Amino acid sequence: MQLHQLRYIREIVRQNLSISEAAKVLKTSQPSVSSQLQLLEEELRLKVFERRGKRLVAITPMGETVLEIAERVLQDVGNIQSLADENHDDEHGTLSIGTTHTQALYALPNSIKAFSERYPNVHLNMLQGTPREVSELAAAGEIDLAIATEALVQNPALHTFPCYDWNRTIVVPDKHPLLSEKILTLEAVARYPILTYMMDFTGRAQQDQSFHDRGLKPNVIFTATDADVIKKYASIGLGIGIIASMAFDSEQDKSLKGIDASHLFKPSTTQLAFRKGSYLRKYAFAFIECFAPHLTKESILKRIER
Repeated sequence: MQLHQLRYIREIVRQNLSISEAAKVLKTSQPSVSSQLQLLEEELRLKVFERRGKRLVAITPMGETVLEIAERVLQDVGNIQSLADENHDDEHGTLSIGTTHTQALYALPNSIKAFSERYPNVHLNMLQGTPREVSELAAAGEIDLAIATEALVQNPALHTFPCYDWNRTIVVPDKHPLLSEKILTLEAVARYPILTYMMDFTGRAQQDQSFHDRGLKPNVIFTATDADVIKKYASIGLGIGIIASMAFDSEQDKSLKGIDASHLFKPSTTQLAFRKGSYLRKYAFAFIECFAPHLTKESILKRIER
């Protein structure tokens, strides 16, 4: 049994049982992947995949167990390599971060700047996606850290840590009637068409719950994955925007007025996560502390070891 054979199995599963797609990712040939899979199955005397002709159609129950063990083996191999790399040179390397558009644009810039000044020779690789996508990437070991408000805590393969609480701002064009409200209420907000985040993005479920708790049904006519799009359509009068407060800047967003809505909604919490069992290099802990100063290496390890 060879490590590359275990990598082939893992990649075939990741590529929805497509040997050709797995070969592309692994930068090898399709016949090579097929041959190595066959050799492994012959050595183990079991079938990892069910076949229909030459096509893989499912992973067998025994194959599921093999894959689960292979994932642990490959993770430990990666941990050994990370440990060796850090021992050789703890100032160089790559740190991969998966996050959402809102976090990337509004929450992370200062942290990334501070980290880059401290570790100028560490390459930062940022992937943007939905909370569920970055959660799955972290669980698969394809990124080192995931940062999002949703999905992370629901993934049992991840260690998750709360970073900061945030709330919402309502954005409207100048002279909008809501600006004359002495005390903004959910009832007043619910009278207008609402532009806000898609479900599973940026605290949307918690936002909707606040309306539900008051017996209100908001008229959400437009949803988007990021605040910039919501602000654009609010500025042309399509409706009122409900966005994360961090995404509103009175100087940059001069076409809009912001109304603090933190008294209307419960705060949401941005989480940071990484794969259970993974070895984080020193600079990864340093980045975490740049982003969330209360999450020191010592506090993280203490919680993991409980």
